[in-house]
Amino acid sequence: MPHPSYLLKPEWIKTIRDTAAEAEKLAMLHPDQLKLVYEQGWFRFLVPKAYSGLQLPLPEMVRLEESLAWANGSLGWVVTLCSGAGWFGGFLSADIAPELFNNPALCLAGSGASTGTATITNGGYIINGTWKYASGAHHATHITANCIIKNGDGSVLDADGNELVLPFIFDKKDVEVFPAWKYIGMMATGSDAYQVSNLFVKADRCFKIDPEYAVVNAPLYKYPFLQLAEATLAANISGMAVHFLDLCGPLFDEKQLGKRQRDTHRDTTKQLLDELTTNLNKTRAEFYQAVDASWQSGLTGPAGYLNEVSTTSRKLAKTARESVDKLYPYCGLQAANPDTEISQTWRDLHTASQHSLLNSIGG
Repeated sequence: MPHPSYLLKPEWIKTIRDTAAEAEKLAMLHPDQLKLVYEQGWFRFLVPKAYSGLQLPLPEMVRLEESLAWANGSLGWVVTLCSGAGWFGGFLSADIAPELFNNPALCLAGSGASTGTATITNGGYIINGTWKYASGAHHATHITANCIIKNGDGSVLDADGNELVLPFIFDKKDVEVFPAWKYIGMMATGSDAYQVSNLFVKADRCFKIDPEYAVVNAPLYKYPFLQLAEATLAANISGMAVHFLDLCGPLFDEKQLGKRQRDTHRDTTKQLLDELTTNLNKTRAEFYQAVDASWQSGLTGPAGYLNEVSTTSRKLAKTARESVDKLYPYCGLQAANPDTEISQTWRDLHTASQHSLLNSIGG
């Protein structure tokens, strides 16, 4: 299984990692990191080509996201979530999408939580709500949000009798972002909260995420959102885990040179690292086999192998977490020092892996 680094140029890795500590202090991506992201178009992974996007095939995009998360967890996470929001371009009205995406610094942030309301009014909706987390919110050009649709004081119901929830896209200037991210990891994601108060938006700012409603006719926008999200998040957690295991090797060698461990203990930790690396790579291979198969099937019809994508995504996330946790006790105080790269990687992985999408019981 190829190492995630093979997709990144050495100078990219250097820029990302040399500025990682400062990005944590800034609580958002460093300007040099953002410059690189814009130059390479990483926020445009899933934006339709018709709107100057890359419209990458899913397997290529997922591998790139794993590589970026390997380089740095926060950067990989922001690129993944913001480029994921760019996927919505396949569902936005063709009347407004070109205008929205015509920005060299394009970045869409947002939340999937349904903690806002959109009340139907003449020509559009009145939006109110507060959303807890939006990675990349500080440098976003647009913000997306899910809202419960209201008609007067009552909720509009969907075909199953549940409250109808639809996503919207707002201009950043109409959204108030405020500090809320106070967690041990992913500190450079700037995943702060945002709110909207009595904002009128036209009806074309609302869209539906469903292959039936795709405006851009391409396999990427016919692929189910659930498996797309599961695969991209799992790839991020995998990238961070590979980074952690990479750091363990030199750290264990340093301990050996310092003669601070008995020979049997050193041999045991080295063997454990080798076994966990092999197992993680095996699980990565199973995951990519499922992603590739689902994509290939979707090129000629409805995507298949979707259960396999969901299952291997959860398995990969679990294997990544467990591999890191089995090695952590042997890493010494360097792993507990918040100023070290290995500590940042551990903190990022354990924060990102709390995402509910990959944490089902038995997953």
